[in-house]
Amino acid sequence: MHSFVQTADAVGKTTKKLQKLLLISAFLKSISPQDAVMAARFLSAKAFPSYDERTLGVGGVTLSRVIARAAGRPNDNLNEVYRRHGDLGDVAEELLREPPTHGEISIAEVQHLFDGLAAASGQGQKAELLLSAFGRASAGDVKYIVKIITGDLRIGSKESLVEEAIAKAFDKPLEKVRRANMLIGDIGETLALASADRLDQAEIRLLHPLGFMLAAPVERAADLFAPEEPTQSKVWFLVEEKYDGIRAQIHKSKQGNVRIFSRTLDEVTEFPELILPAKDLPGELILDGEIVGWRDTRPLPFTELQKRLGLKQIDMFLQADIPVIFAAFDLLFQDSRLLLDEPLNVRKTRLELVLRGTSSMLRATVPLRCRSVEEVQTAFRKALAAGHEGIVAKREDSPYMPGRRGGYWFKLKEAFATLDVVVTGVEYGHGRRHAVLSDYTFAIRDGDRLLNVGKAYSGLTDAEIVRYTAFFRSHTLEDRGHFRTVEPLVVLEVAFNNIQKSSRHASGYALRFPRIVRIRTDKSSADVDSLARVAELFERQAQGTVSGK
Repeated sequence: MHSFVQTADAVGKTTKKLQKLLLISAFLKSISPQDAVMAARFLSAKAFPSYDERTLGVGGVTLSRVIARAAGRPNDNLNEVYRRHGDLGDVAEELLREPPTHGEISIAEVQHLFDGLAAASGQGQKAELLLSAFGRASAGDVKYIVKIITGDLRIGSKESLVEEAIAKAFDKPLEKVRRANMLIGDIGETLALASADRLDQAEIRLLHPLGFMLAAPVERAADLFAPEEPTQSKVWFLVEEKYDGIRAQIHKSKQGNVRIFSRTLDEVTEFPELILPAKDLPGELILDGEIVGWRDTRPLPFTELQKRLGLKQIDMFLQADIPVIFAAFDLLFQDSRLLLDEPLNVRKTRLELVLRGTSSMLRATVPLRCRSVEEVQTAFRKALAAGHEGIVAKREDSPYMPGRRGGYWFKLKEAFATLDVVVTGVEYGHGRRHAVLSDYTFAIRDGDRLLNVGKAYSGLTDAEIVRYTAFFRSHTLEDRGHFRTVEPLVVLEVAFNNIQKSSRHASGYALRFPRIVRIRTDKSSADVDSLARVAELFERQAQGTVSGK
């Protein structure tokens, strides 16, 4: 791991992408092909190929305790050290650097450790495996082992950069490298194909997830159109409702095997009623769409659908109480033919033929063809009135670009509502925000009581966060290390997508996807919204109506 650690440290020290690229490509070229396969995954912060369903299952508490034991400080609280770095890997390196620790373990030994962690049955067994490995490794080795386990190297090395490094190292076209990696779902195997000049032999892994094409957010319908064409686009947009459900792919093989995958590329098992109708579809298929709670002619709020998530057993009563459909809006693969490069309107035509006459639980979305601001705005208003959270506008000539937001798909949505809330607690952030108080817990009012209803960490500028870090430090009621209870003096306006019942907060509610709109310096804690207002919005949400302030 010595050369891996040296390379990763050097990559982390430079802010120049070209320099990062040169360092990684030179490193991958310099080591054995077997080690390079594993190193490519590790540099993408992955222990296993993307298609591999194994997980390491090591919790943060376990990692912290093992690091403390390895450093000879088993009873110490690591909060102070963690606050300096904001990263457990860097904490481990500091604690294990003095006195110098042991030697070095190989890349293959690290992979063997990850295999063992995935197979281990409990946190105790995982802890012993980690402790044994840490005892043989250098402080730098341990740092990157921990970073890979936590899923973020924090050196500016992402899988897309490793793809570029592979292309440079083996003198291959970048698009070929990216396509191969997308099809087989393994940056390591992609490297092996590139080094052997066999990228063209990459084949899709049916029943293993592809990356999802993403939509870029826009604020207004007019943002879809270039300034020189303000009234009418040169191309048509296919505009569809934006469902508030679970983005998913349905894979179906010739033999009738069906698997469903979420946007995080994990298998979805909570909706067994979708499997049988999917089995009845003709041939081999990969459908892209959304699992939506649906009753009669309207979508259910996501808070209803959420009740089914995470359950290992789904009985017929729950299926009847919270029925679902799969709203399919794209066809990515059909009968050995990959359709990603076909225009969207061609893929749509194929999709409609596949789903024609099938179960009502599998539905092809019906887009509106728009090429003016007015047409898009009309579609947006209709979507909101039908109970959806907005629209997605897609160029009808767009290819499917897995894992990327391109200039083809755009989403326009409206916040369900905003609330004025007061900050009651703050905590230190992570990564580059580890030294500032950037995560705000906030409350609404119930008479004389303040009741927490959510937490937000987006919406403020870096300068605002630094300024308010100093303010909160001087207005702290209780310092618990990483978290501080503060005087209720700072009022925020927060937007959110919806409200759900929650036992986590004293209010009994939680805001979903809250983000800070602005700091209300004109208001005090006496002016924040009430518990009654939150309850009213929750009821309106259940009725499918949108309400602003």
